[in-house]
Amino acid sequence: MPTACCQETLRSHASGPAVCCRLSGTEHSVFTGVAVVHCCTKDGQLDTRVSEFYEETTVKFSELSEELLWEYIDSGEPMDKAGGYGIQALGGMLVEYVRGDFLNVVGFPLNRFCKELARLYHAPRAPGAPPRIHYDSIPAVDTFEDLNDAEGGVSDQAPANGGLEAGGAQPRAPHTRDAPDLNGVRDSQPPLPAGLLGLMDGFKASKVLLTACKLNVFDVLKDRGPLTAADVAREIGASVDGTERLLDVCADLGLLQKADGGYSNTETASLHLVSDAEQSLHGLAAYLDGPVWGAFTHLGRAVREGATWIPEPLPQAPHKQSTEATLQFMRASHGLSKLTAHHVATAFDLSPFTSACHLEGCTGALAHKLVQEYPRLQVTVFDLPEVIELAGGFQAGAGPSERVHFVPERGLWRAAVHGVSESWTRLSDPSSGRLPPADLYVLCSLAHDGPDHRLHGLLRRVSRSCRAGAGLLLAELAPAEEEEEAGGAARRSPGLRILGAGRPPRGPGQYRRLLQGLGFQDVQATRAGDLLHVVLGTRAPP
Repeated sequence: MPTACCQETLRSHASGPAVCCRLSGTEHSVFTGVAVVHCCTKDGQLDTRVSEFYEETTVKFSELSEELLWEYIDSGEPMDKAGGYGIQALGGMLVEYVRGDFLNVVGFPLNRFCKELARLYHAPRAPGAPPRIHYDSIPAVDTFEDLNDAEGGVSDQAPANGGLEAGGAQPRAPHTRDAPDLNGVRDSQPPLPAGLLGLMDGFKASKVLLTACKLNVFDVLKDRGPLTAADVAREIGASVDGTERLLDVCADLGLLQKADGGYSNTETASLHLVSDAEQSLHGLAAYLDGPVWGAFTHLGRAVREGATWIPEPLPQAPHKQSTEATLQFMRASHGLSKLTAHHVATAFDLSPFTSACHLEGCTGALAHKLVQEYPRLQVTVFDLPEVIELAGGFQAGAGPSERVHFVPERGLWRAAVHGVSESWTRLSDPSSGRLPPADLYVLCSLAHDGPDHRLHGLLRRVSRSCRAGAGLLLAELAPAEEEEEAGGAARRSPGLRILGAGRPPRGPGQYRRLLQGLGFQDVQATRAGDLLHVVLGTRAPP
């Protein structure tokens, strides 16, 4: 029988009514030890061999209130649990993420166990027999059904016809690469490239989502009971047949719920796709469906000519860019900033700082979150004059604003070189004047919005403006492979990676080396939510 125990890897020590209280807001490890007793006959005697292994899974609890913990304790569920909670039942609501085998936390590491069985019972191949199948993951059921006594099994009654039932034929096993068929002939067919086919076809799902946002489908369904396709078509001014097909695909994608009474928003759609929702990404959808989609339509030409893969988010020159185009980019940036602001603001304890400057802070969404979290903090939002002029339209409901100040960077400009729009601004020019004085400089958009030389120029300017002891806070999209390791809810698409960069995001190690080379010390990095890395460095004395 496997045994399981919880070993707490605590980052803080909180008092509370039970084990769950001590685990609140922390990671802990769940270990399961397994012993497999292999029994077989040898010279008429029972022979046993023991194989042992253990599996470790890391579990992170959310910050839990004492009221929630008492409700969980009163449910009675934790009373017979080895670690004080049952992740497969009500205890699952306490968990923020799991890194490793979920079933190991439930009580038994099934995946590892099956691999161990395949290893233990992989008998030597007889002379002249077809090559055995090597499994890279959980073996098929017939791997264990066809064991003979030499392999520790009891299959003395195998049919003489090679496993075929009398009077009929068995169905063929699913094709696997290099697997022999029933006649012992090796099948050389490669597996179907499901992931590749998904990438090739994935743009259709994106376009359905963006079109539904453009037609305000989710706004129509907001706070209203299920509506029929005819009801929605009448509201958005579209055909009933076309609207029904669009709604059906949105339901297949998990964006809408479909029932007998019609269609309604899912929780995700209500939170992020309704245009006036608190954490709406409707503005981002409009930006992706407009200039970004148009730019990627001509990606081949951009590659041939060496042009940027994405449209310039801000004007080449103020008089050449319409106000609506600038607002479109600001709405996209505002939605992403509001979604991530809490994670960035709370990734580190910033209470020692009393003043901050958010470079290219756009609408000030992060600045307002910073002053909300830190009552002594004053924040300056530093950006283009035309952005500062329009930022006031985004301040409704932003909370206290007397400690948030908007300062335009005079002379920021963009130029078109040989018809190719190339960003270069005084902000990233190390020879430009000093930045507004602050104890903390924040880069949340520029850290992943442009080529390396632009970021390096900006960081050199920040370094030159920082006095000893001042801080630099960077937020960057986390690389997709690291997000998977952290148990993110969904793999982040390459499109989001390219939205701000046209290059893969930098990892914490790259930033650590970069900041240390510019005179910053005590450089720390952490994850913030499922999307971001946040890095904090302190300027060393000259």
